[in-house]
Amino acid sequence: MDMKICLMPGDGIGPEIVEQAVKVLDKVAKKFGHTVSYTNALIGGAAIDATGGPLPDDTVAACKAADAVLLGAVGGPKWDTLPTAIRPEKGLLGIRKALGLFANLRPATLLPELAGACLLRADIAAQGLDVMVVRELTGGVYFGEPVCEEELRDGLRTSYNTMIYNEEEVRRIARVAFEAARKRSKKVCSVDKANVLAVSRLWRAVVIEVAGEYPDVELTHMYVDNAAMQLVRWPAQFDVIVTENLFGDILSDEAAVITGSIGMLPSASLGASGPGIFEPIHGSAPDIAGQNKANPVATILSVAMMLRYTFGLEKEAVAIEQAVSGVLREGYRTGDIMEEGKTLVGTVSMGNLVTERV
Repeated sequence: MDMKICLMPGDGIGPEIVEQAVKVLDKVAKKFGHTVSYTNALIGGAAIDATGGPLPDDTVAACKAADAVLLGAVGGPKWDTLPTAIRPEKGLLGIRKALGLFANLRPATLLPELAGACLLRADIAAQGLDVMVVRELTGGVYFGEPVCEEELRDGLRTSYNTMIYNEEEVRRIARVAFEAARKRSKKVCSVDKANVLAVSRLWRAVVIEVAGEYPDVELTHMYVDNAAMQLVRWPAQFDVIVTENLFGDILSDEAAVITGSIGMLPSASLGASGPGIFEPIHGSAPDIAGQNKANPVATILSVAMMLRYTFGLEKEAVAIEQAVSGVLREGYRTGDIMEEGKTLVGTVSMGNLVTERV
């Protein structure tokens, strides 16, 4: 198979971690008889510095011409004082919209090798943590109109955003969640705020309609505030969580951080067709950029998700995941997951170790 990948290293530690992930992908391709070709594109702060904007037209074209996109990280304090419309994060929102990427899949898994890093009580962690958060990505309050940055109301500065969904936006993300659940433990928990928000009441009604197409999958509902609590109290009760954009942004980060290893967790953003974007969930970490300290594993595992979801290459994806587990079992750690008695390694060494074990 010939795989065309667009690389968007981005800002901060992005270039370093993408470089390591490419090494692993090249090794997998060689081992399993595939070919990989790469294009590079600018996004975020790097694009602002080079072109004046966070998402150049050339980047959108390069992404659309690829089979899949591998992203490093976007943003940093260097660009924090820019107007909202041209900040690095706008590039990320823009490319998701341009590619029609409405579904964000965020697995939060507690690897046995990192059980000691889990932030939960030992008895809770012992029950397991293997959650897939399916977040709607192109609707809701982040994209809703009208928006007002600031206006005067009764002499007071006032701003507002609008949360809006139509039924088809809900229906398509619900189907992604139910399909994912069919490949896991066949349970979906839909998270909303239907006791307060009209948009959540539509969300719940449409999810119930879609559930009728999946009689083999159990559907439950939970208010977002309760879901945030339950993720800490009893995460083992969850299999797939499906929710709207804002709630998903918060809950997926919570699910990730309680594993104690945010530098280990990948994500995939998918649409109905065309290339998806695969990226680590952590940020650009400008404080350690260029110091060979960043953990590349989340980006490497994002490549595994790419192989699985874009190319249907399950054996290749598993080969990467097993290589990561093997390196961790041998006791190698980057600084963010370092434990007593383990061997500290840098970004490049961790990338080399995983590559060697594929």
